[in-house]
Amino acid sequence: MNETISGKTALQIVVAVLAATPVLVGFEGVLSGPEFLHVVRPWPVDLDSHFRFLSGFFLAIGIAWYSCIPDIETKTERFRLLAACTFAGGLARLISLFTVGAPSLGHIAGLCVELVAVPGLVWWQGRVANKASENARLTGA
Repeated sequence: MNETISGKTALQIVVAVLAATPVLVGFEGVLSGPEFLHVVRPWPVDLDSHFRFLSGFFLAIGIAWYSCIPDIETKTERFRLLAACTFAGGLARLISLFTVGAPSLGHIAGLCVELVAVPGLVWWQGRVANKASENARLTGA
């Protein structure tokens, strides 16, 4: 049997894969602090505190992305809020790129996801939500 993956299922899979990064990286940053990025000790206590706070925020954002996966077609507001937070982080990275210089390839990849892929996901989720709403209207559900 030749079955294709629905747009909803494909979106759920992509979100699940992409959300793994903030969860794993955030968790590691919380546990390791700036050492996670191979920063040589000693570093200022305020840097450690700020880095771990932002890592916790990154972890929470990743977990929140996972909360969108079930019934993703009905989670438009949450999805867009998380996308806006992620996009804002990407804009901050872009400022860093222009003012400080190019980061590692991993951070460049993150920048691309944040500024290119995430807006694409918002568009895709909107299409999935609209299709589900139209199907519900047609079937009277």
